[in-house]
Amino acid sequence: MSINSDRFKMDPVKMAIMLAFTLGLGITVSAQTDWTPNILADGQPDITGMWNNVGATATPLELPEQFQGREPTAEELTAFIQGRDQARKAATWTGFENSRGVGAYENYWFDWFWEDIVVDAPALIVEPQNGRRPEMTERGKARAAYNAEHEHDSAATVESGDRCLSRGVFGMMMPTAYNNGKLILQSPGYVMIHSEMIHNARIIPIDAGPHVNDKIKLWEGDPRGHWEGNTLIIESTNFKYVPNMRAPGTPGPRNAPQHEGRTMVETFTFVDQDTLRYSLTVDDPETYTAPWTVAFPYKRDNRYTQYEYACHEGNYAMESRLSGARVQEQDRSN
Repeated sequence: MSINSDRFKMDPVKMAIMLAFTLGLGITVSAQTDWTPNILADGQPDITGMWNNVGATATPLELPEQFQGREPTAEELTAFIQGRDQARKAATWTGFENSRGVGAYENYWFDWFWEDIVVDAPALIVEPQNGRRPEMTERGKARAAYNAEHEHDSAATVESGDRCLSRGVFGMMMPTAYNNGKLILQSPGYVMIHSEMIHNARIIPIDAGPHVNDKIKLWEGDPRGHWEGNTLIIESTNFKYVPNMRAPGTPGPRNAPQHEGRTMVETFTFVDQDTLRYSLTVDDPETYTAPWTVAFPYKRDNRYTQYEYACHEGNYAMESRLSGARVQEQDRSN
């Protein structure tokens, strides 16, 4: 398997090294097993079910300074991740009147408040080896700065997730505050991943040949999947340029753009019946100075139920945000 980029090639050897590295970081997931999933009539391993990454929400995106240059012991890692989880669960909501902004939710609204964390790794980023997201390119930085300054020029400049259009592959697959359950279904020749957030369904053809014509650009790219043993590998190309789309490491209005030419490779590896090891590599030369990879576990979660995600920002939020920005502009001009 290869990524369609001169800067980054994910051949089978590199993929095996990456999987060994990420698995080696695990505490609860320490090694691949001989467990073999059921095989469907079309030859696909059976990955159908509800999978949840809420256990990874206490793991920071980037490797903390205290672990730079060394691998933490199991005891250090457990104390670190459990400390982060306990701190957020113990935080007390003081009400809207004490908030610097419009306020947020009480803890019990978040998935992680009710769930146990998974002590897996000191950071979600596993490549580069320093555990840090590569710098954005000058073009990417300029776009992020523009987003911060012009986010509320019009509805068209507001972040795509806030417009209820798409959170992109990152927004669908990364751990977040709520709606972490992913429903995976299979039919002959296809895998479907349904995310509750923005009711988004990704339909991945399996062993389907080349990608669509490069003139066709899509919000979450054009995916193509294949299986290598117990690992589902999905390569997505043909991404649409989205100037303002949320991405890890760019919180708030300074969102990283999604440029055309981006390639994303995902792997779903069965560790056992109830555990998938997931990785996501992004190669976007217009946005980032180097490719980078995140990895974390998904656990089977038969208790989780997906409900309609009625994205309703357009009802009140969009009008309020844009009208508020016009008031601010008027105040500055006076």
